[in-house]
Amino acid sequence: MWEPYKKGFKAYLQLEKSLSDNSVEAYLHDIEKLTSFLQQTNHLRTPQQVERKDLEQFVKWISELGMTAGSQARIISGLRSFYKYCLLEHIVTIDPTALLESPKLKRILPDILSFEEIENIISEIDLSKAEGGRNKAILETLYSCGLRVSEAVDLRISSLYLDVGFIRVIGKGDKERLVPIGSDAVKYITIYRNNIRVHIPVKAGNEDILFLNRRGSKLSRVMIFLIIKALAKQAGVTKNISPHTFRHSFATHLVEGGADLRAVQEMLGHESITTTEIYTHLDREYLRNTLQQFHPAFK
Repeated sequence: MWEPYKKGFKAYLQLEKSLSDNSVEAYLHDIEKLTSFLQQTNHLRTPQQVERKDLEQFVKWISELGMTAGSQARIISGLRSFYKYCLLEHIVTIDPTALLESPKLKRILPDILSFEEIENIISEIDLSKAEGGRNKAILETLYSCGLRVSEAVDLRISSLYLDVGFIRVIGKGDKERLVPIGSDAVKYITIYRNNIRVHIPVKAGNEDILFLNRRGSKLSRVMIFLIIKALAKQAGVTKNISPHTFRHSFATHLVEGGADLRAVQEMLGHESITTTEIYTHLDREYLRNTLQQFHPAFK
């Protein structure tokens, strides 16, 4: 009985919210969880019949399944979006999620790398191999521009304006932004394009994709994750790192250097400044550590 509503919600997410396929699937999965709960508890109701107490029991159920507070909050956010759609389409007149409480989240500060650690990781790349030149260009770009890994794998040749030091990035929700790119990243992208990429037989449809695997196709996000993990291990970096760590480090180093938070928000492509504000927390952590290390009263 929920199928027509799910189809309408999917179209709303794709067309009106311009969300990526991954995000749309995640939202639909949240609704699946709710309908699964309603079936299992013999309380299958239409969206109009669902009340807040049903949702509170659902939240209790997912909590007992062992879901983290973060996962619970994300599912509740998905339900809120669904009922926002239902209100817009006049499917419901009352939003049962309005007073639904999300679990309190502890803001976990992500691991970051020092500039020296980033240099050490990049220096582990074997430049005698073709993929080494490509990997160096990828890592320099990730750190220089603070890209999400999905933005790096989707980066297009037609989006490079290296002569003026900018690249055009397609971020979440297909939002475009222009990001400055550092001279090292420009140098290694140019070397990769002129000396390595030209020798790869490009698969149809990938002609404009910058970073290719040896078969001429777009790299996967997992591939970049594995490359970084292997290099970090070689460099003796024991922190739990991923491609996103380069993005966190980029932002943290900017904030530590005194960059304006609005400028950092613009470069990262954050819709809300509150998302960027996590880096001010990181900065305060850095200041505390510095005091503990160098101030006699903190020793």
